[in-house]
Amino acid sequence: MKLHFQTYNLELKYTFGISRERFNTKPTFIAILEQDGHLGYGESTENIYYNATIENIRMAVESLRERISNFHFHKKQDAFDFYDKVLKHTSNTFARNALDMAAHDLFGKLQGKPTYQIWGLPKDRGPISNYTIGLDHIDTMVQKMKDNPWPLYKIKLGTDHDIDIVTQLRKHTDSPFRIDANGAWTADQTLDFAPKLKKLGVEFLEQPMKRNASKEELKQVFHESALPIIADEHCIVPEDVVVCHGLFHGINIKLSKCGGLTPAINMIHQAKLQGMKTMVGCMTESTVGISAIAQLLPLLDYVDMDGALLLAKDIATGVRINNEGKAIFPQINGNGVTLL
Repeated sequence: MKLHFQTYNLELKYTFGISRERFNTKPTFIAILEQDGHLGYGESTENIYYNATIENIRMAVESLRERISNFHFHKKQDAFDFYDKVLKHTSNTFARNALDMAAHDLFGKLQGKPTYQIWGLPKDRGPISNYTIGLDHIDTMVQKMKDNPWPLYKIKLGTDHDIDIVTQLRKHTDSPFRIDANGAWTADQTLDFAPKLKKLGVEFLEQPMKRNASKEELKQVFHESALPIIADEHCIVPEDVVVCHGLFHGINIKLSKCGGLTPAINMIHQAKLQGMKTMVGCMTESTVGISAIAQLLPLLDYVDMDGALLLAKDIATGVRINNEGKAIFPQINGNGVTLL
């Protein structure tokens, strides 16, 4: 198997703001695996919060080049072998993710089947995706919503006037809201805001408190909140799922943080066994990453896969999201990805 990679600087349609940062572009790393004339693609975007730079992703991928060159997919195996035999030799989950996505994409193309079908999953089942409204001035957030009519919105918060933001946005749509505070609230704020937000048509709260919130605070919010609480920064790798049980009502899995589709499936099954809701979210990535997420849809309760919709220009074709939030799959096998 041959390894290639490319890097891009993804330009966004709008400035994207969350409680801890704002950005207009997002560097991304595209891993490409080649075998028997077929190409598989995977993606991880840079994320400084998790110390994931394009350079350290590249170095981790390069460290696996010899192992990759010695690996060859055969008919009587599956893409999960690649994770066990190659990817476990780096601790960089963003590098693992890009290569794991590429491996599943390549394997499906070699088998002549879409990835979800190889896993025994149906195509036409799963939740619709929300559309994310990044944190900004209220007028700007309202305009973004008007420019992008959608059946379900995810609203980024983390200011001293969060309830006012949601109140103003609610005047312009009947679509349900999801709230993501990216750890900006205290336990007391979360419990105070939750009933107010519920009345404003909010479905759940994603990661309202910081990752260093105490277990006592997390338990209190879990038991007393008027809205379900979904873990994001608290649930990064498979080992975190059991820790989140009894502290959160569900988990939001990010493929680049956990290391790819292979560990994500593990996390989904673990969460379901513990009665927790399952969600997969994106990291402002291109259609390469979004197409990988789409393969998991039948296993999920919620999904946030609008990353490519937020870009001024995409770098690939594959699974697309229509204006009803539904995933439309291409007539291409694997994850369905082709670079433009």
